[in-house]
Amino acid sequence: MDERQLMLKEIQQLEFVAVELNLFLDTHPQDQAALRHFYAVRDKLLAAVKRYEQIYGPLTVVGFTPKTCPWQWIEGPWPWEIEYV
Repeated sequence: MDERQLMLKEIQQLEFVAVELNLFLDTHPQDQAALRHFYAVRDKLLAAVKRYEQIYGPLTVVGFTPKTCPWQWIEGPWPWEIEYV
């Protein structure tokens, strides 16, 4: 795997954990340990996304989009066009 794929894999893993913790907290809103873990994962996820987008461009249309021309969102490959090895 190249660096780009490794970064995307880390983002996907962190997103999965964040969603699972979100679902857990929906039914256990008083669990302070789970809430701390959620915020720790969220912070890592935000940092990983920012790092990726600074190097490779936005993952979503509201991601890191510098005020430059041309519009970077259309630059490829798009996240779903990346071939994972």
